[in-house]
Amino acid sequence: MSQSVSNTAPWDQPFLPPALEWDGASRTLLVDATNPWITDFERDPAHDFSPDYATTRAWFDRLDAASDLIRIEPFGTSPEGRPLYAVIASRDGATLDPAKPVLLAQAGIHPGEIDGKDAGMMLLRDIAFGDKGDLIDHANLVLIPILSVDGHERASPYSRPNQRGPRIQGWRNTGTNQNLNRDFMKLDQPEMRALRTFINRLNPDLYLDIHVTDGMDYQYDVTYGFNGEFDAYSRSPASSAWLDDVFKPAINDALEAAGHIPGPLVFGIDDQNPRAGLNDGGLGERFSNGWGSAAHIPTVLIENHSLKPYEQRVLGTYVFMEASLRLLADQVTPLRSAITADRALRPAEIPANFEPDPVPHQTRTFKGVLYETYASPASGRQEVRWLGRPDPVEWQLPYYGSRPSLSLHRPTAYWVPAYRTDLIERLRLHGLAMETLEAARTVSVEMLHLNDPTLAPRPNEGHVPARVSDVTPMIRDWTFAPGSVRVPTDQPLGDIAVLLLEPQSSESFFAWGMFPEVLSRVEYIEGYAIAPLAEAMMAADPALKAEFEAKLAADPAFASNAEARLGWFYERTPFYDDRYRLYPVAREN
Repeated sequence: MSQSVSNTAPWDQPFLPPALEWDGASRTLLVDATNPWITDFERDPAHDFSPDYATTRAWFDRLDAASDLIRIEPFGTSPEGRPLYAVIASRDGATLDPAKPVLLAQAGIHPGEIDGKDAGMMLLRDIAFGDKGDLIDHANLVLIPILSVDGHERASPYSRPNQRGPRIQGWRNTGTNQNLNRDFMKLDQPEMRALRTFINRLNPDLYLDIHVTDGMDYQYDVTYGFNGEFDAYSRSPASSAWLDDVFKPAINDALEAAGHIPGPLVFGIDDQNPRAGLNDGGLGERFSNGWGSAAHIPTVLIENHSLKPYEQRVLGTYVFMEASLRLLADQVTPLRSAITADRALRPAEIPANFEPDPVPHQTRTFKGVLYETYASPASGRQEVRWLGRPDPVEWQLPYYGSRPSLSLHRPTAYWVPAYRTDLIERLRLHGLAMETLEAARTVSVEMLHLNDPTLAPRPNEGHVPARVSDVTPMIRDWTFAPGSVRVPTDQPLGDIAVLLLEPQSSESFFAWGMFPEVLSRVEYIEGYAIAPLAEAMMAADPALKAEFEAKLAADPAFASNAEARLGWFYERTPFYDDRYRLYPVAREN
């Protein structure tokens, strides 16, 4: 029996919602085929193509050779051996003038979300050989076209099913299957270590991290945000105020004038009910915007809308970068004053471990898209079907922010033992100032006993995360070996030291499972030894006997567990390992 077979698989047929109609003025930024510096994105008839790593680098090399305004600066190497590089547009030559503000625009931390690369190629072309050369008269542009270069080369049409273009996309994670946008604090990956070293050297005045979002459909094509928006907490309040009061209005005006619809960086809280409300997506320091707030580098997270055509997203990104560069040149003095004020802050208490607030902060006007629901035979439930038409009536949606679930006290300093060279290296990469011991030193410090540490049931980003909610501080005289470091918190990056070194912080080295050694017991005692010893202890110490009996009465599970009962006595003998669950990083108060 013959059977008709389609030559095209279902996943090669259109299955995304229809795109909203768009014909923005920013299309005039595209050059035609007669321009010798046309990009592959512009050359593609559908404007739905992004070149591979080698082709991109060859184009930039040619631009560098042809223009004195453009130079390429390598800053690292990927795990698969590809050079990481930035492209710099400046009139300053080999050394940037520190009086000029620097805009750092980073693309491809998630390589499937590569809008910033193609927009940056066009903008650099226009600076070098077009009508945008004035952009670098009073500011400098540094573009990282592809950060996750190995993930960029794991390219196919099947990388991001929720995203409309480019038709060949890179992979979200690196060649070692790590998500670089979760590595801003722990600094596991070579790409992020190289980036941090480069940023410390560059000291940018504004940092744009360019992504493409997922989630619900809406009218906005360029959404963006920063920590401190919508009255949220910021570790850099002066910079956040500048971003809110000066940057956001200017960027919105520029995008709207070019035919785009800028919007806030928000996320739907319920995929099945688009009108249920919005949230901020979290404020963690493992992300660029959270780290930037803690490091006092004004950082804007751009999330172009995945359901908009690639051409529309790339052109919106061009407008965003151009407007940012113009604004920097005009606003360098007030922005740098804000950064200076933020870097002088030394809060005694540091809010941490942000979680979704169950109570909405406010009601926000939202430009929604019409939709309907239908019964899906695949899922067996009602699914949302977006209709590709703007809702003429703006939505009024509850907005849920984030709130801290923990407050961390700022000590005078931390002491990190010499054997943790891996952590000391990460702290140095962050740019933290520290004292390194040349000889052993005994100091009075506060050590922490971890009372209830637990390990996550599954790995995350190459680690098995750990968590501890209760610690017991104790004062001890501790001898630190040569090579140990003292990290004072009275420095601009002191908040980062606290967040990394307090074990209860969800961004800490401990939380990422980097202290497994303190969770392992080494010595034990047999029942035939501890039982008679426990009986003798009760006979010699009536108070201890009373404490034990009170626990029996209060805790039936403990009372019925012979091993737990004997363990209770063992912990109160000098045989018990007093370094079991003792956190090896000490506080100096």
